Parts: sequence; structure tokens; C-alpha cells
Amino acid sequence: MGNQKPTIASNSKRNNDYFALTPRAMKYLFAKQTQKNDYQPHKKFNLFVLILFCLSSQWVSAQSAQESEAVMTPIRKLFEGMQKGDSALAHSVFAKQVTLAIIGVDKNGKLLQRNEPSVDGFIKSVGTPHAEPWNEVIWDEKILIDGNLAQVGASYAFYLAKKFSHCGVDAFHLVKGDDGNWKIFHLAYSVRKGDCAVPQKISKQFE
Repeated sequence: MGNQKPTIASNSKRNNDYFALTPRAMKYLFAKQTQKNDYQPHKKFNLFVLILFCLSSQWVSAQSAQESEAVMTPIRKLFEGMQKGDSALAHSVFAKQVTLAIIGVDKNGKLLQRNEPSVDGFIKSVGTPHAEPWNEVIWDEKILIDGNLAQVGASYAFYLAKKFSHCGVDAFHLVKGDDGNWKIFHLAYSVRKGDCAVPQKISKQFE
């Protein structure tokens, strides 16, 4: 019985009418056709799915890189404004409502935490004429994006002209507005004088 060929429900259209075949007969005829023509639709389908996956992955990767670059744009503008002493440029990267937090330690090693309901004082200090340019450089940027919310964390080193001042970690929170532009709505950073593992490629810029 295991070697018996499957029966066909109707002999009148056995070569053309697949609806007239029993399930076993359909399987048998399809297997014979596959053996004859070496027809393997599943392999073609799998190849199509693989190509589609690769293309979609590249598209998503490109879109992700583009959005990450858009998130970093206001941060870079902020550093440019600090370097040039341009308070208008620095102010332009912030949202209408902004908070600021600074974390450090005093000379006894105790926690110092300052929270500000705005960045007005910071913007004023940027625009106040200073003899030496403020150079802040970041590395090891970590960017997280979820819809209209983005978070960027990075290590930084701060130089007065070419003289090292301090280092720490920057933490930016940004929101994407209806115009498609990202704005900083919260900025927090730590400050420390020592234990600063500044990459050599950065420190060499200020020698």
C-alpha cells in the first residue's frame, strides 16, 4: 500500500484540472513535475526574501545613520557657539523649556549637585567675552532614538584654548519638533579634574 500510486478523483481533466484531484493526487503530480523540471519554488522564494531583507536592512541602517547625524547637529552647534563665544548660536540649539544639572565633588570629595530650571546663566557665560576660547571635545558617543525622543551620552574634555581644564560625561536629552529639527531640552554633565582618560588623538590637538 505504501508504494501504491494515489488515485485521481476525476479522469476527465486529470492533466489540467487540479481542483478535481484528491490531496494525495495533487501532491503526487506536483512531485513528479518537480522531478521532471527541477522546479524549486521554495528556493526562489527564500532567495527573494533574503534579497528583500538585505535591501530593507540597508535602508533602515541608512535612515538610522541619517537620524543620528540629525540628533548630533545641535550638540555640535552648541560646542561651536561655546568656542566662538556666540551666545545666539548656543541658544538656538535649546528648546523653549530647558533644565540643566551639574554633578561634581568638593575638595573633600563630597557630592556637589546643582540643578537649574533654565540655561540662561549658561548662555550668558558663553556670550560673555573671555580671553581664551572654550574648546569642548567629546568621544564614545552613545545615541538612543525613540520616535521624537533622543538621548546622547558621551565623555568629554574641556580646554581653555590649549590648556586642559577638566573632563566628565555629557548627557543630552533632545526632542524632535514639528519642523523636523532636534532641540536640547535637558543637559546634565559631570565635572572632574583628574582621572581623565582623554584619547591621544584628542589630546594631541591641544599640544
